[in-house]
Amino acid sequence: MRVARFFTASAAVALYAGAMAFADGAGKTVMTNPLNLTYLFEERGPVHRTAADPVIVLYHDKYFLFSSHAAGYSYSDNLRDWTHVFSKMPLVKKWAPAVMVYDDWIYYMGFGDKRIFRTKDPIGDKWEEVKDTKLPDKGDPDFFVDDDGRTYHLWGCSAGGPMQGTEFDPKTFTPLTKVTDLMPANGRRLGWEVPGNSNEKTSSKGWNEGVSMVHDGDWYYFFYATPGTEYRTYCSGAYVGKSPLGPFAPMKGSPYAIQPDGFFTGGGHGHPFKDRYGNDWYVASLIIGAREHYERRIGIFPAYYDNGYAHVIMEGFDRPFAVPDRKVDFKKESILLDMNLLSVNKAVFASSTKEKMIPNLASDDDLRTWWSARSGKSGEWLTMDLGRPMNVEALQACFADEGFQARRFDKDVPVYKYVVEASVDGAAWHAIVDRTGNTKDQICELCVLPKAERVRFLRVTNKSDFAVGQFSVADLRVFGRATGERPAAVLDFKAVRQADRRRIAMSWRPRADAAGYIVRWGASKDCMNHAARVYATAVDYGFFDSEQTYYVAVQPFNDVGLGPLSEIVEVK
Repeated sequence: MRVARFFTASAAVALYAGAMAFADGAGKTVMTNPLNLTYLFEERGPVHRTAADPVIVLYHDKYFLFSSHAAGYSYSDNLRDWTHVFSKMPLVKKWAPAVMVYDDWIYYMGFGDKRIFRTKDPIGDKWEEVKDTKLPDKGDPDFFVDDDGRTYHLWGCSAGGPMQGTEFDPKTFTPLTKVTDLMPANGRRLGWEVPGNSNEKTSSKGWNEGVSMVHDGDWYYFFYATPGTEYRTYCSGAYVGKSPLGPFAPMKGSPYAIQPDGFFTGGGHGHPFKDRYGNDWYVASLIIGAREHYERRIGIFPAYYDNGYAHVIMEGFDRPFAVPDRKVDFKKESILLDMNLLSVNKAVFASSTKEKMIPNLASDDDLRTWWSARSGKSGEWLTMDLGRPMNVEALQACFADEGFQARRFDKDVPVYKYVVEASVDGAAWHAIVDRTGNTKDQICELCVLPKAERVRFLRVTNKSDFAVGQFSVADLRVFGRATGERPAAVLDFKAVRQADRRRIAMSWRPRADAAGYIVRWGASKDCMNHAARVYATAVDYGFFDSEQTYYVAVQPFNDVGLGPLSEIVEVK
């Protein structure tokens, strides 16, 4: 296994890839996003799984993950493997929980509910209500515990309203200060607050919500989600100040977390947290929205804070990475494994096809589309041709639940059982992943191979017999290395600010040796660390600050790796 080639920043642009950090990958916890949780089916509406608005806390050396009306919560020892607890605590069906660890208790508050519960035994599901609390029942609440132990209640969930907060007494849960407006809606200046998949609904107000806060050094970082959880541009904007109740100003280089294109999109309504080594992370909502606009997943991403600037590293974290077993400087070191995504737009064939859900939708690098067989019978298969033999080190079959009719509390939720076989010539096959005995309800497991396999063809075969529904795959993702040449730099890169200064249009000449492109941008040449993976040769993004200068560039990639960065264009 190749592990974590940590990329240091060049003088021109901070590319997330560089000097070796871990000498050997053996024994590391390897994972990718979305998290491989038990994504529960919704109780009503179109049949779909969802989990969103997450908070992770470290409690007694275990990680606890809470999310919107999840009928419970999950816990983990390593951030990869999670166990779900179906809880009897009354608030677990609420939206957008506020969670904090204080004085050796976990406290929990739900959206629009004054009640607060606490526990010292979350695995045993033993909760008690905190009596006579005086905090208001606000939308999208959050608890912030400062370094000095003082506690703050933050909230906000509206189109056009301010985000607000107060300090409170953590013993009585009584406000100690008047309600303070922490930041206004500001979509006329800040493009990321404009609703739409491309921030194009300029006559509407975005929905600001999902607040959280970090104190690092001299700075307080105030985060909020916008412009609406149904949009691909759902992100976490950032303000900064020197006090937990402000005043705050828009952070240079905001948003804090954004992924407008790629396998999944989003980055809004999450929460910062620290792991057991003190490393900073952000757990975020990832947008699917294919079957229903609240269809979402959850991912975790490294984060760092640097003298008034905060950044969540989303680029590449749909590929395998190693969970650190020590303190890591995420600004300088990458935990990404040295693997490329080999499966993008490769030829795919299938045993059968249901309607327009064609096989190639399982290689389009898009979690929102899927291939489906005509049946859910054992033996239905999907085969991918990588085009030439490559060294495959990991793979991930992301399943799509086509035709399922499951609901949240059903006793017999369909479980995927499958086998993945590999071949060099398409004639002789051998199994490299065997999940025929699987009993876990999981739809996006990353399977890391014991050693690299030199293969050209991969075939995933259904080993279940679904009573209702079809065998379906959103993406068969293959990770590893290919030999050959990286693409050369793109030519004729152009970036132009539009009449609406919140928008920047970029275009470049296509390259025959590129599989796709990474668009990069930032507030300075030394900090171009926002990125989006695209397959077109032009984009028109509307999530910029109209009062800020940007630096943008594009970088091609193929199966072998990243090509050179284009000319960097300053957009004033």
